[in-house]
Amino acid sequence: MSELGVSLRGLRKTYAGGATVVRDVDLDVRQGEFMVLVGPSGCGKTTTLRMIAGLEHITDGQLLIDGRDVTDLPPAERGVAMVFQSYALYPHMTVAENMGFALRVGGMPRAAVDAAVRKAAEVLQLGALLTRKPRELSGGQRQRVAIGRAIVREPKVFLFDEPLSNLDAALRNQMRFELARLHRTLGATIVYVTHDQVEAMTLGERIAVFNAGRIEQVGPPMALYERPATRFVAGFLGSPSMNFLAARIVPNGAEGSVEINGTRRIALPAAPGFDPTLTVTLGVRPEHWRIVQDGGLPAQVELVELLGDSGVAHLRLDGSVDVVTFKTHDGAGAELAIGARVQLLPDFARALWFGADGRTLTVR
Repeated sequence: MSELGVSLRGLRKTYAGGATVVRDVDLDVRQGEFMVLVGPSGCGKTTTLRMIAGLEHITDGQLLIDGRDVTDLPPAERGVAMVFQSYALYPHMTVAENMGFALRVGGMPRAAVDAAVRKAAEVLQLGALLTRKPRELSGGQRQRVAIGRAIVREPKVFLFDEPLSNLDAALRNQMRFELARLHRTLGATIVYVTHDQVEAMTLGERIAVFNAGRIEQVGPPMALYERPATRFVAGFLGSPSMNFLAARIVPNGAEGSVEINGTRRIALPAAPGFDPTLTVTLGVRPEHWRIVQDGGLPAQVELVELLGDSGVAHLRLDGSVDVVTFKTHDGAGAELAIGARVQLLPDFARALWFGADGRTLTVR
C-alpha cells in the first residue's frame, strides 16, 4: 500500500433523487504518477475527482491517500490541492497574494509565505508577474497562478479539473508542455480530469477511461490505443475516431472472407480464430486503410479535409449508409479528390473485432 498515492475502493456516488453517477470505481494511482481520467461529458470523471477532493460526499466505498483512510475527512485534512477550470483567482489580489492566500489563512509566518511563493513562482516562471492583478494576465498565465496556489501548499496529491478547457488551441499546447515539465520537476502525484483525448494521450502515464459512471479500462496511452478492451474505448481514443462496420465471417479453409454490411465480401489473409458464427463488428482506424486496385470495398469520396502534413477523407461505401474516414500522411492518397472512386482494404493485422457485447475479441 505504501507505493500507492491514491486508492479508490468501490467508490459510488448516488444523489438524493436516486441518480447514481459513479458506480463501484476501483483505481490505484501510484505515488508520483500522472493519472488522467478521461471520458465524455456526464461519465462521472469530475464527480470522482470531487470525491477525492472532499467536495462531494462519498455514498459508498473507501478512499485512501498514502495508505490512510480519508473517506470521511474534510478537504483540508486530506493533503490534496485542486486546480479548477475557472482559475478561481481573487481579482483584487496580486499574483503573489493569490498564491500565498491559503498559507496566510493557515497562520504561516509572512517570511515563510513569501519564500514559498517565490519558490513556486520560479518553477512556473511567474517571477516577473508577482505584483500584477489577474486582469493583467493572459489565460495561460492565470492558469499558472492557479497551479502555483496549489504548489505552495505542498500537497500529497494534485487534482486538476479540466484546467485547459478555457484556453485557445495554441495556449493549450503550451500548457500541456508546462504541465508535463511541472510533473517531471515536482515528481508529484497528479489526478487529472479531461474530456480531451489529446490531453489524455500526451500527458497521462496511465489513462482511466470512464463510461456511464464506470471505468472501462486503465492503462498506458498507447496500450489503450492499440489494444482497447471494448468498442467504447476504441471509439473514444483516436482522432478521427475508429471506423466501425457490421461484419460476418465467412469460413473457407484456413482463410475465408468477411462480409461487410451484408453486401460486399473481401478476403481475409488468415482466419481470425474466434467463433465465425458470432455477430461481430470490424474496427478500422482511419490510418489503417489501404487503397487497392481490386478486392477492396468500393467507395466514393464525399469530403476531403487538408491538414497540411496530413489529410482526412470521408468516403461513402457502395450500397451502404456508412461513411468511413481515411487518414493520409506525407502525400499518400493524393488521388482522393471529391467524387473520386476508390477501393479500400483494411490492414487486418491492425484491425480489431468486437463482439455483440462490445468487448474486443481475441484474434489467434
